[in-house]
Amino acid sequence: MPPLPECLAASGKTIKVVTDPLPTIPLLGARWRQTLAECRERLLQDRAPLLTVEGRLIRMVGLTLEAVGCQLPVGGRCHILRPERPPVEAEVVGFAGEKLFLMPTGDPRGLVPNAPVIPLPQGGGVAVGVGLLGRVLDGAGRPLDGLGPLRTPHHVSLDGQPINPLARRPIREPLDVGVAAINGLVTIGRGQRMGLFASSGVGKSILLGMMTRYAKADIIVVGLIGERGREVQEFIENTLGPEGLARSVVITTPADHSPLMRLHGAMLATSIAEYFRDQGQQVLLLMDSLTRFAHAQRELALAIGEPPATRGYPPSVFAKVPQLVERAGNGRSGSGSITAFYTVLTEGDDTHDPVADAARAILDGHIVLSRRLAEAGHYPAIDIEASVSRVMNQITTSAHQQAAQQFKQIYSLYQQNRDLISVGAYRRGSDPRLDEAIDRQSQFRAFLQQDMFQSFSIEESLEGLQQALREQQPPKTAAPVTNAAGVLRHEDRGGRS
Repeated sequence: MPPLPECLAASGKTIKVVTDPLPTIPLLGARWRQTLAECRERLLQDRAPLLTVEGRLIRMVGLTLEAVGCQLPVGGRCHILRPERPPVEAEVVGFAGEKLFLMPTGDPRGLVPNAPVIPLPQGGGVAVGVGLLGRVLDGAGRPLDGLGPLRTPHHVSLDGQPINPLARRPIREPLDVGVAAINGLVTIGRGQRMGLFASSGVGKSILLGMMTRYAKADIIVVGLIGERGREVQEFIENTLGPEGLARSVVITTPADHSPLMRLHGAMLATSIAEYFRDQGQQVLLLMDSLTRFAHAQRELALAIGEPPATRGYPPSVFAKVPQLVERAGNGRSGSGSITAFYTVLTEGDDTHDPVADAARAILDGHIVLSRRLAEAGHYPAIDIEASVSRVMNQITTSAHQQAAQQFKQIYSLYQQNRDLISVGAYRRGSDPRLDEAIDRQSQFRAFLQQDMFQSFSIEESLEGLQQALREQQPPKTAAPVTNAAGVLRHEDRGGRS
């Protein structure tokens, strides 16, 4: 019989050794099990700390770092030491052979060749909870508002957990966003993912602020990704206000942050929205912008050597965007919903930008803001002809759908002949339908325009829509018109005869 292990001696047990072990095995089975269990427990208690294998930094080009000598999974974190300065935190974004490709989350200045790379233990996710309401965070979940540490006992994954498509609840009820043109003509459903397509300077932030203040939602999560840093304070004070901030969580990663932090900011905002949705809350997620998220992924992918494809965007960009968007929407039965608005920047008013095309294909509809309307002082500058909600027919009545369709037909007819009318080339009486469209334009414009400090429910929006279709003013009048907001406007009624 082989000698007993030292752990048996340490347990203090005395076991009688028999020269013939076969007959005694059944008798000693219970004792062996008990003794081994005690030894195992003692070894776990006295276990030495795990050893950490350090690597070293061998190359740095732009924001891409290369390290060897340690093993970390993609998404793993590490510290890179630098002389007389705090360490730089980095994340593994790829590997090739024994080399790890790292992307720093902060400023990499001060790093030297062969700097030690120390792997960090895998974290427990991002902190979430009711304590986030009214707070402003960066992409790493750190508070920026100076209101003290976060009191959030729960943690969730930054990447989220995918939901079985068959387990999602369908969209069955409308969401009141407080904007008459959207409620009446592009009705949004709870759990819908919408795109807000706009170029710079057309009132995109103002429209987001209106929905933030007036939307019927329990929780609002705002992600300001890659935008100008000066706009953060303006958005919080002027657009959100104290009331809006009290039920909101703001995540901001301005344009001067690293691409990795911009990606994390969008993912963090979505993770926080998912947490509140799973708690049964109705969440409104506003992300400005999805284009900046795609730009951050493009910077990261090109830095590690991924080949560019469409207009310089690597293929991983068109994989990341759907992964982010699909996390929003309705949850499982018994949970809440995430109604998401993603702004998409159409650079140079190009609606066929690759990111815009990809977003249009995976979202549940889009609202297009027109520069022509904005320059004419028409706010919100919503292009009704180009905007669509793919679930509107599922959440509205047939009377509502017929009114919206009739409004769009008359409005579109006028827009198609606007140039002829403007230069006087159209003679009144040539087309009765166009005459009607000309006579109704003042009512239509009054319905579509709305002050940023006014809010209208879906019922009020539908009533204003039906009133605009019922009333037809005679041509060439300048009587005051009351819009859906109740504001009197004096505008020219008729076209040229």
